[in-house]
Amino acid sequence: MKRSKNSTIAVLSLFLTFFFTMANAQRSYIDSYKGIATDLSKQYGIPSSIILAIAIVESGAGTSKASKTLNNHFGILGKNNINTSRFKSFNSVRESYEAFCLLLSKKKLYTKLKDNNNSNDWVKAIASSGYSTKPNEWIKKINTTIIKFGL
Repeated sequence: MKRSKNSTIAVLSLFLTFFFTMANAQRSYIDSYKGIATDLSKQYGIPSSIILAIAIVESGAGTSKASKTLNNHFGILGKNNINTSRFKSFNSVRESYEAFCLLLSKKKLYTKLKDNNNSNDWVKAIASSGYSTKPNEWIKKINTTIIKFGL
């Protein structure tokens, strides 16, 4: 019985350590790129909460292979000269963020939502536009990220 209790405590401790480490990584990501999202929000009329939440989800808060090797924080498809992935490479994180905003600004949803700060409207419209292959799951992830970090 004692061994089982110690094993349970060890597993719980590892889980909590992982959870808090991930939350800290996401908070650090937000702190690092909030300025870019704010600048682009003013320029494009897309809420910074939307820009940041999508970047967090799509890049694993900057931990994905595409974000690390290609500076691609949104899963944008295109050519790259670095590896054989289908993701586009960018010279900087800012360039990736700008490409995402430009991509949204070319969609029909943009003219209806520009300067609208209601994140729910944006999330639903982006999901409906075909941005994600699993829209319901994607909507939940984006909304959870916005709420969790108060974006």
